[in-house]
This record gives sequence, structure tokens and C-alpha cells, in this order.
Amino acid sequence: MRAAIGAARFPLVLPSAEPAGRIGAALADQLDDYLLPRLSRLDAPLLVVVGGSTGAGKSTLVNSLVQARVSAAGVLRPTTRSPVLVCNPADSPWFRRGELLPGLTRTNQPSEDPRTLHLVTAPALAPGLAFLDAPDIDSVVDANRALAGQLLAAADLWLFVTTAARYADAVPWELLHGARARGAVIALVLDRVPAEATDEVAAHLAEMLAEQGLGSAPLFVLPETWVDGQGLLPGRITAPLADWFARLAADADARSAVIRQTLGGALAALQPAVESLAGAADEQVAAADALDERVTAAYRAANHTVEQGLRDGRLLRGEVLARWQEFIGTGEFFRTLEARIGRLRDRITAAFSRRPAPAVELRDAIESQLVTLLRGVAAEAADHAYTGWKAHPAGAALLEPDLAHHSPDLPERAERLVRDWQRGVLELVRAEGGDRRFVARTAAYAVNATGLAVMIAVFASTAFIPTGLEVATGAGTTVAGQAVLQAIFGDQAVRTLAGKARQDLLERTRALLDSEAARFLARTDQARPAARTAAALRQAARRVETARLHSGFASAARALSTPVTDQGQP
Repeated sequence: MRAAIGAARFPLVLPSAEPAGRIGAALADQLDDYLLPRLSRLDAPLLVVVGGSTGAGKSTLVNSLVQARVSAAGVLRPTTRSPVLVCNPADSPWFRRGELLPGLTRTNQPSEDPRTLHLVTAPALAPGLAFLDAPDIDSVVDANRALAGQLLAAADLWLFVTTAARYADAVPWELLHGARARGAVIALVLDRVPAEATDEVAAHLAEMLAEQGLGSAPLFVLPETWVDGQGLLPGRITAPLADWFARLAADADARSAVIRQTLGGALAALQPAVESLAGAADEQVAAADALDERVTAAYRAANHTVEQGLRDGRLLRGEVLARWQEFIGTGEFFRTLEARIGRLRDRITAAFSRRPAPAVELRDAIESQLVTLLRGVAAEAADHAYTGWKAHPAGAALLEPDLAHHSPDLPERAERLVRDWQRGVLELVRAEGGDRRFVARTAAYAVNATGLAVMIAVFASTAFIPTGLEVATGAGTTVAGQAVLQAIFGDQAVRTLAGKARQDLLERTRALLDSEAARFLARTDQARPAARTAAALRQAARRVETARLHSGFASAARALSTPVTDQGQP
């Protein structure tokens, strides 16, 4: 599970991404800081994390319980800049090894670095129990606040300290809700309570705890008082709480019950939390699929436009038609030619060979027409894909201005594509010609001229049989071209050549447009591993939950142990 959570990424900007990132980080911290080290050593000392609001008196309370000034206390806030852990000297090796809270650097001196853990030993504190004075949960320093939450998640027992003036604040209750959801053992200290308000305030807080499902949590009320010269509370004030902890430290079974309940609750909370991460990963994949489909649809339409352009005769208009008519001569000439095609084959070829300039112009016109078409469809597809992503929150975050247009080098690539296709048509004519003696007998220009005729055939869906729009684009000249090609290759060969050349052009076009679409699709590839992440998270959660149900932690999570609740009530 730790590996799966560590691998989880939520790169697409979705409503679930930011919360999932926070949940994942919190789960990773709890696994590293508490669950893994605690599961490896169930008999390790019980860690009591002392948390609460600013100025609640946490440090003073810790000092008083261990009868030593181990944690700085004062009127300036924030007082606790780095957490302080105090334990019996016999327990020091466990905490110093760093298995618990491994992300904090151990130090023997106070530090202002919040990522250090100041270790202090106190002989007055019984073995088996340790106190960790955490930063304020409502600190004005972000790092302190975040660390406080992390430390509370690593507690076997959370001792929450509040005051008569601040016990109803929202922030502490949010953390209490989270601790209850994890099944953590909680005890509360109501500090600095005026004598005249003790009964009323204590009753109100107990009522609030009951309403929030925390009615069984031990509640200790400390009256408002003075500290002594060492900054410690009078022993008579802290005696009920100190006695409660002394009994807990002396009873291995009671400590084990607390540890197992908190551990069981934390384990039980893993599956729904991990499932929420898996759900967020699913949303990443679904969003990537939706964005990809918008791009795919835009470029699929572009390919369709090109294909239609080759089928409906539109490319036979304008400059291409003019150059083709100039290339093959007048209709009267070809009407005569059609009657004597067999006898005049060589004369036709010779006539072609004496007109190099029209052939070049025709080839250039074909290239220009196709490049214009490719640039137009690429620009339109980019605009549609850009618009589609802009309407999607995840897509809008991935966009850059240059994606609204085709690639800067697309015109050059389109020109190269058309020239390569034209050379391919000539190779096709040489390889597929029905009358190989014709190809061998004639000059290279004859092959070029025939190739140009095949290119023109590609622009007519019916291979020179004039129907529909093609009638409006020069039926006489297309019939003449058909006669030329049929005379050289035969009727079926005409259709075969035109079909193969058309297919080759469409394949080259698809490759070009696919490379344009890849500019978008590469940006969603970062979300693809989320599919594997979701599967790994769910599999790990199932395995952990199965192990929990068979381990005895499930029953421990359902209720607090008797020594903590009954004997601990003040």
C-alpha cells in the first residue's frame, strides 16, 4: 500500500486532484510515521502526543507531568518551533533510532527548525510512556500547523489541551473529528477554568463531546492557577491526570489495549481513504480519455475532409484544372485521339515529351492545391481541439497558445509529403504498368506525364467517369485523360493505379495529422499511469483490510479498553 500511494499522481487539474494529493500525502505520512513502525514493534513505548490551540498551556502541562522544564513555554507565539519528545532514559533508544517519525531529524538541543525532533529524557516519567509536545494546531505558521497534524496522526494516544475560553473553537473540533474517524484514543484537558465557571464549562464541553461521538473520552478539568518558580503547575492540580498516566504506564495490558485500538482504527480508516485515491485516479483516466476524444474527433474530421476532397472533385478546380487542360491539349484533339488511340500511342507520348513546361506547371499546381488543403484542415483541427480542451477544466490547464494553430513547420512538412507522394506515384507507374515495353521504350518524361495523369485520376472518385460535381470540373478533359491511361495501361489498371495512389496519399495525410494531434495527446499521457495506480491501490487496500479482519485489530478498534475509560474518568 505504501508503494502504491507513493506512486499515485494526479496531474490533471480536476476538483478531486488537490484533495487527493493532500489525502495521499497524509496517508504516506501516517504509514511512515506511525503504522509501519508501530506494526513492527507493538511493545514499543506508548506515545502520547499533546496537541491543542495556541496558548492552551501544552508545554507547561508536559513540564508539570514529567516534573522537569523540558519544553519551552512563554507568552510569545508560536512558542514551540520544533516538537519536543520526552521519555524515560530506558526508552530513549527506540525513539532515537528514528523508526517512528523518520522524517524528523533527532537532536539533543532545542531547535527552531520544525523538521527536527528534540529528544529529552526525564527519569520522573515512568518507562513505557512518552510525551510529545506538538506545535499549535492553529499556529499562524503554516509549517507548524502542518507538522501538528502530522504528529497527531502518529499518536497512540492524543491528549488534547484546550482552555475555558477556546474549547468551542472550530479548528480543534475539526481535528477531533478526524481523530475519531481514525479510531484514535483521545483524552482531553480543559485548562485554566475559573473556579466559579468549572461546573458550567465542564458540563457544556462534556455535552459537546457526547454530541460528536466522543462522550467516552476521559476529560480532565484543571482550574486556573499560578505556576511555581520553575514554571510548573502545582502537583495537586495535575494529580488526577498524572495518576491516570501512572496507572497506564504501569499496566502493560492497558497500554497494549490503547495501542491496539488506535492501530486498529487507523487500519480500518485506510480502505475508504485509499478508495478515494483510487476514485481520483479513475477520474484522471476518464478526463484524459475525454480530452483525447475531443482531439481525435477534430483530427478525424480533418482526415475525412481530405478524403472527401479527393472524392468530390473539388481539387480538379481552379489552377489544377487549367494546368491539366493546358497539358493535354484541346478537346477536339482528344476526340480525334480517342478514335485512333491504339495507332497513335507513340505519337501521344512523343507529343507529351515536347511539352515539359506544362508538365512542371501541372505538378506544381497539384502540389500547391494539396498543400493548401492540408494546411487548411490542420489549422481547423487544431482550432477545434483547442476549443474543445478550453471548455474542459483539465484541458484548459494543459493549453498553450501555440496549440491553437498547426505546428510552425507544418507547411514545410506538407510540401515534403506531397513531393514524396508524387515521387511514389511515378514509382507506382513504373512498377504497375501493364505494358512494360512502353515504359522501357519511352523517355522518363513519358512516365512523368503518365504519373501526372494518375494524380489527376486520384482527384476524381469515379476514375474519370464524369458524374455529379465532376461534370462541372471539366468532363471533356477527364474523359480524354481516361483514354490516355486506358491506351497505355488498360481500363482496370487505370482504376487500380488511381486507387493505390489515393490510398497512399490518405495514409501519408493520416500520419501528418496524427503527428499534429500528438501535440495534444502527449499532454494527457501523464495521466495514463493513473489506471495502474487505481488498480494497485484497490488491490493493496483489499489485502490490508483482509489482514486487518484476521489479525484481531478489528475488534480492538470497536471499543476503548476498560482501563482507559472507567479508571480514567476524573
